[in-house]
Amino acid sequence: MTHPIRLGCIADDFTGATDLANNLVRAGMRVVQTIGVPTEPLGAEVDAVVVALKSRTIPAAQAIAQSLEALRWLQAQGAEQIYFKYCSTFDSTAAGNIGPVTEALMAALDTDFTIATPAFPDNGRTVFKGYLFVGDVLLNESGMQHHPLTPMHDANLVRVLQAQSQGQVGLIDHRCVAQGAPAVLARMAELQAQGVRLAVVDAVSNDDLLRLGPALKHLPLVTAGSGVAIGLPANFGLRANPTASQLPPASGTQAIVSGSCSTATRGQVAHFIATGRPAFALDPLALARSPEAAAEVVAQVCAWAAPHLASGPVLVYATAEPEAVKAVQAQLGVDAAGALVEHTLASITRGLLALGVRQWVVAGGETSGACVQALGVTQMQIGPQIDPGVPWCLAHTSAGQVHLTLKSGNFGSADFFTKALAQLQP
Repeated sequence: MTHPIRLGCIADDFTGATDLANNLVRAGMRVVQTIGVPTEPLGAEVDAVVVALKSRTIPAAQAIAQSLEALRWLQAQGAEQIYFKYCSTFDSTAAGNIGPVTEALMAALDTDFTIATPAFPDNGRTVFKGYLFVGDVLLNESGMQHHPLTPMHDANLVRVLQAQSQGQVGLIDHRCVAQGAPAVLARMAELQAQGVRLAVVDAVSNDDLLRLGPALKHLPLVTAGSGVAIGLPANFGLRANPTASQLPPASGTQAIVSGSCSTATRGQVAHFIATGRPAFALDPLALARSPEAAAEVVAQVCAWAAPHLASGPVLVYATAEPEAVKAVQAQLGVDAAGALVEHTLASITRGLLALGVRQWVVAGGETSGACVQALGVTQMQIGPQIDPGVPWCLAHTSAGQVHLTLKSGNFGSADFFTKALAQLQP
């Protein structure tokens, strides 16, 4: 270890990792994001490292094992504080993985208390009286009730987290947060005295998150979405620095790969198609017809894309309406359908890389994980923000330097795809 890091972060998916890294960079931290747990010590001098795992929807025991491996590596790099990052829509099931991973990290860090809040007001995620809102509606009315892997049917985060956790879950409400760090610290002490181990924290604005930040300075472990990150760099004496997000110029052709079926991504796919640019829709049932079918589709997509790439971006997507997704899952099974689409999109990504694509927009957490691994990316430098929670990144592949953005399914404006790629143009 050459340069101890201030903040060591463990993210449960790849888009969430870039979301967190983006907020840390904007608040003044020098950040490297790794894809999976590195096998060697960190070589760069940075303030924070975000280890991106693909652990959100795997069995809880596997998620715990991967998270503890990441923790050990971050501790070896001298991390002063650990940050477990999950989605701003608290994506999980009754079995986890947020609660089980949090409690495993607490045990490893020998701490008996931490907080939990997915609040990210810049993207419309707010927590009030323990209830998570997406925009103006409760989480379970936002479209997340239709998520194919982690449908969210309850907006009460105390109940959701309690169902996943062995320890008692409490609440630090908005009235306490509004009074600032001393009141939050007093409430933490009160909850601990009552035997509470995890406290959901209200936050309805960035001001709430900035007030919360100083109260978290003493905690060995913070768990949250990416919003809390805006208040942490100041605890280490750091301030915003515009040069932290500069990337070298982009080259090569452009492609969009979308596997998310979220409401926001469906709108973004529709917007891109409406511009008249080329788009290729994948049919999961066609992919499953025979062992050779998926490989034939990959070859078909690459042959289709080749003549279009010189004139602008192409879109390859498995994005579909909830009813269509459920129909496919009913025939193939939830896990089998997801794995088939991810594997196919990963193979298409490798094929497009060979065709000269060097600028990538990838939509969806599971899709981003598959595509980044297909590109052979192990680390990413975080660049400028496109939309809240979504930055451009720079990575290196066997084919050379690439620019890519990993967009959480629910993030971004309707014109995100075209806006993101236009931002890279000189």
